[in-house]
Amino acid sequence: MSTLRDLAEEHTDLGPADIDHLHRLAGDWQLLSDLSFADLLLWVPVRPPDTRPRAFLCVAQVRPTTAPTAYQDDQVGRIVGGPEVAHLDIAYAQARIWREGDPVWYGDTPARHEAIPVRIRGEEEHGEVVAVIGRDTNLSTARTPSQLELNYLTTADDLAQMVADGTFPPPRHPGETTSAPRVGDGLIRLDASGKVTYASPNAQSAYRRLGFNAHLVGEELAELTRRLAADPLEGTDTAERMLAALRGEHPARKEVEARGATVLMRALPLMPAGVPIGSLVLVRDVTEVRRRDRALMTKDATIREIHHRVKNNLQTVAALLRLQARRVDNAEARMALQESVRRVASIALVHETLSMSSDEAVEFDGIVDRVASAATEVAATESAVTMRREGTFGVLPAEIATSLVMVLNELLINAVEHGFPGGEDGGAPEPAEGPGEVIVSAHRFRQQLHVTVADNGRGLPEGFRADAGGRLGLQIVRALATGELRGSIELRNRAGGGTEAVLVVPLGKR
Repeated sequence: MSTLRDLAEEHTDLGPADIDHLHRLAGDWQLLSDLSFADLLLWVPVRPPDTRPRAFLCVAQVRPTTAPTAYQDDQVGRIVGGPEVAHLDIAYAQARIWREGDPVWYGDTPARHEAIPVRIRGEEEHGEVVAVIGRDTNLSTARTPSQLELNYLTTADDLAQMVADGTFPPPRHPGETTSAPRVGDGLIRLDASGKVTYASPNAQSAYRRLGFNAHLVGEELAELTRRLAADPLEGTDTAERMLAALRGEHPARKEVEARGATVLMRALPLMPAGVPIGSLVLVRDVTEVRRRDRALMTKDATIREIHHRVKNNLQTVAALLRLQARRVDNAEARMALQESVRRVASIALVHETLSMSSDEAVEFDGIVDRVASAATEVAATESAVTMRREGTFGVLPAEIATSLVMVLNELLINAVEHGFPGGEDGGAPEPAEGPGEVIVSAHRFRQQLHVTVADNGRGLPEGFRADAGGRLGLQIVRALATGELRGSIELRNRAGGGTEAVLVVPLGKR
């Protein structure tokens, strides 16, 4: 299905600013649809307009959550012309809301047609009409409207006139998400003085959660909200935003807390024909949502603290092993303890990163770079060896990162110590000419992470078999690669000299 922008750019002469305005309208028009109890279809004239009435293309559609839809099928992408769109053509050409005409039938569904011009106010006094909203109401369940429905319809007509005037939708505030109170959450209508003329049952319930048990009608909502708020500054700020809406401004949304409850509020000015007549306040009780958010934040903080303590404990273990190594006279035992220090330190790096993250995942490139730097500093080799990384590991879950960092630590140490002069593999081939270099490359392909650790050193001894090696480091690599990581590991000589270890790790569900 093509997007609004795709359809508009392909079939119309609308510019980027026009399309952005239609996007903002489509982001806010669920409000108008619910208040109208009607489907809304956004129609734009197609290029070229060589017929009368014009042909129109439907680029967006929304169904009401407060009433049955008039359309069972999606209308987006449909191009219509002739008598069927005469009402759209009149609204577009005359820049006025069209409400004349008899009901029409869609199959067995009777519907009432209305057309609302969509105007964009620019430097011109009246602005330009760029599209038309078709407001189509399913009449099959028509009945005598209640007080709620009458207030909804009156407010819908005010907003429709603002669409035609070019004052709705409001500008979007930076950083503001699309999550906002809807009509069904709670609706309050204020007159020009700021007094409540209507409050829906859900709005009344939301204020009851804040501690107001009387009826809202007749109350000055801004002052009432200021008194109820637990934080005086928060209450004053919310009251100022409500008063700003009465002046025709479009304030950002605001949350109010009182008596353990949290209510999200959004104030919209009502200015049909440019005359401020009051405002619309949408309220949503988000107490349980915020309670869960706080619980998650507490849980995240606890997990980060655990990782921090694990990191500290691992560093303590490494320090104890380092002290023990200094007191051991046997060179082989001292080297074994030093290797253990490096292994513990590599795991501590992962927990250090997790302690600063908000989830159980780490940006792995930084960890690899630190492990590689440590490997060149501590490896017992007489020649200078440089390390570099190609590609990116990206973000990895903790269960993969902990095992992978140990595997890479062992492979890097082996590459430096046994691939270049000063290592233990007497009789191995001579290293390649030039400075020693170890390259760690990584890329993702089809839910797999492919990692290669390559050097230009001596290469593997003749008859080498990784599965028969007695070194502890290689045993750790094989065990972790095929066990914890559920992947594969292969060690082989490079065609141009040196050694490479190829590791494949699945990244799918574990």
